Amino acid sequence: MNQTLLLVEDDHNLADGLLEGLKEAGYACLYADCATKVADLWDKADLVILDRQLPEGDSLTYLDGWLAIKQVPVILLTAMVSVTDKVMGLDSGAKDYLTKPFAEEELLARIRVHLRNGDKTVSAANIIKVGDISIDLDSRTVTHNEESITLTRTEFELLVFLAKHAGRVFTRDELLDQVWGYNHYPTTRTVDTHILQLRQKLVGIEIETLRGVGYRMKAAD
Repeated sequence: MNQTLLLVEDDHNLADGLLEGLKEAGYACLYADCATKVADLWDKADLVILDRQLPEGDSLTYLDGWLAIKQVPVILLTAMVSVTDKVMGLDSGAKDYLTKPFAEEELLARIRVHLRNGDKTVSAANIIKVGDISIDLDSRTVTHNEESITLTRTEFELLVFLAKHAGRVFTRDELLDQVWGYNHYPTTRTVDTHILQLRQKLVGIEIETLRGVGYRMKAAD
């Protein structure tokens, strides 16, 4: 299989069982029981399984810095089950969210999905241009009329996805599945919120609303 997983979990009993199951499934495994050990292992992983509560506090406070080392799918493991916690976790850059207790078979299925989606990612060009918008995929920067625009991680990924598929209509559920990587997101209203934020930051951006259907980025004429 030749794919490496990083498990970040401070419960050693849970970690021992998970590592055994992951290795039996054919994955190479790395392990950290605290945030201070993660940075040295992050760039060696193809996917990270991340506990929310670590000895140093909420792992989400470190996630942006870790993802700056290397962009990999992150599956959060947590006992925090509120919708607010789920939204916060996914908007922080995680691709998936699994609450404790959980079935190992479900975790393995989600790992397979995210690794498979990663293999399908194709960057045909480093720069995407849509009208007056320029998207640099390497530096993850966006300029509009030559002005640099600051986007959140999720806003950037949503913009890139719509730009790569300009002219095609996507339902809210499809956008959640493709951009957030989680097809059972607590509410599709988060898509509307992120579309609104893009329109406010990129004035004149042509993301069309098809009432009762979804959204599409207008294709170039």
